[in-house]
Amino acid sequence: MAVDIFEKIKANRGPIGQHAKGVHGYFTFPKLEGEIGNKMMFRGKECLVWSVNNYLGLANQPEVRKADADAAANWGMAYPMGSRMMTGQTSEHEALENELSDFMQKEDTILLNFGYQGILSAIDCVVDRKDVIVYDSESHACIIDGVRLHAGKRFVFQHNDMESFEKQMDRATKLAEETGGGILVITEGVFGMAGDQGLLKEIVEYRRSGKYSFRLLVDDAHGFGTLGETGMGTGEAQGVHDEIDIYFGTFAKSMASIGAFISSTEDIVEYMRYNMRSQMFAKSLPMPLVVGARKRLEMLRNQPEHKENLWKVASSLQKGLREAGFNLGRTNSAVTPVFLSGTLGEATNITFDLRENYNIFCSIVVYPVVPKDVIMLRLIPTAVHTMEDVNYTIETFKKVLDGLNEGKYKAEALKQVETDK
Repeated sequence: MAVDIFEKIKANRGPIGQHAKGVHGYFTFPKLEGEIGNKMMFRGKECLVWSVNNYLGLANQPEVRKADADAAANWGMAYPMGSRMMTGQTSEHEALENELSDFMQKEDTILLNFGYQGILSAIDCVVDRKDVIVYDSESHACIIDGVRLHAGKRFVFQHNDMESFEKQMDRATKLAEETGGGILVITEGVFGMAGDQGLLKEIVEYRRSGKYSFRLLVDDAHGFGTLGETGMGTGEAQGVHDEIDIYFGTFAKSMASIGAFISSTEDIVEYMRYNMRSQMFAKSLPMPLVVGARKRLEMLRNQPEHKENLWKVASSLQKGLREAGFNLGRTNSAVTPVFLSGTLGEATNITFDLRENYNIFCSIVVYPVVPKDVIMLRLIPTAVHTMEDVNYTIETFKKVLDGLNEGKYKAEALKQVETDK
């Protein structure tokens, strides 16, 4: 007799979902309200927020808000109707793609409705069952899901481990020779949890030397706009931008919007336009999002002070935390993880203390994202944070660390908080 799918789900809610009743609305699915900025409202009071990926602080810039509002007034959210291939093409969409290609110094660009959906579909699009994928073990969930769609073989190398990379590339090369396929290497420019950059320079050196033949796809969601002299991203920062074959960037981080893009050669982008199912069969990106993205890109290109402010804040925050003895791992980006040792119960108590008694809102990351008995408090600095914010946070974290060492946060179970669903 077949198992009832609903009963199976009731019996296994998942590693995080099993705690949903006690954490929903506070530790998970919290509501941050008010204007997007360094301070927002949480449960009726103002908190210093380190959890919003508004890196360049563009979300509430007057120029951006005006561009968004004017576009919504002129076009509404419905236009254009239909997929771009059928009835959803506009001059504004083409202009944004051209401007992105020019900025990224790539031959062509394709807009994507959503980053997660877009990169997942792009992976499925560019490889067939004869091809082999080699990817970093800490790749984002969108990459993992895209790799799972692949009908051919895939090999995973240990995170930023070149010895492991070589081992998997040897296997991939042998298999590709047997199948008559190619190899697609996938990694990230900046790994969004721990903040360390992918070893792009080391990876492309294998191709330069002739040891391996492959194409490289880089998800640079957290690097686009934040890294490199011009903001082109991690490849520019490492001096290998030209050797990234398929560059993925999102509007959801530095651009403070919705949507994404892929820049590559003209041949590859044209192939994607006619073969990437998530874009061929989905409604075109609404006009206000396209017009708004053009304004954001213009500011990203012509107003370097936003990136400069971001790095002033990020550098001060990271330097101060390290000097105070905190473990920030291997981050070399704006992403600022603070690693502590403790249980899941202690993690919830620390988060509660920060939010209720110190008015600091930052993300809590626990198992299965990080190993058991590891707590990661993830801070995202932005251009609109202040030195006062930085100093207050460092002093508060010192108090929290002292409390953790003294056993203040010990708990057998997760903190239970009353929420209104």
